[in-house]
Amino acid sequence: MDAVRRVETGDRPTLLWREALGAFLRGTRLEQERILADVARGAGVSVQYLSEIERGRKEPSSEILAAVAGALGLTLVDVAAGVAGQLVGQPVRMPRPVAVLDLTDARSQRTVAPWHETSVPVTPSAGARGVALAA
Repeated sequence: MDAVRRVETGDRPTLLWREALGAFLRGTRLEQERILADVARGAGVSVQYLSEIERGRKEPSSEILAAVAGALGLTLVDVAAGVAGQLVGQPVRMPRPVAVLDLTDARSQRTVAPWHETSVPVTPSAGARGVALAA
């Protein structure tokens, strides 16, 4: 797998998904002050396999990833968001609270349209390549 040619972006190579995943999982485990054996036991995998995942050498199946995430007290959404943060260079702290936006008008109990006059237009950032997310 090390023979994969990496695309150069500026002065550093692009981080691969498996490397970002491993870095995120290892960082989370170390933040929790846990050892490999403890997390591996909780996930039902060998210490060696978990170590290879954390070092970016192995790409786990979705089942194994869910088990490791669960052993760390995370969901797959937490892991995906954390890895995305690794890939864009902006760490994401996990787990984080969920913000809920109430789209009902309390006075009339009617649903407020998403294009309500307080809405602002959303424009993609320079590196988003045509993708914009809005809540």
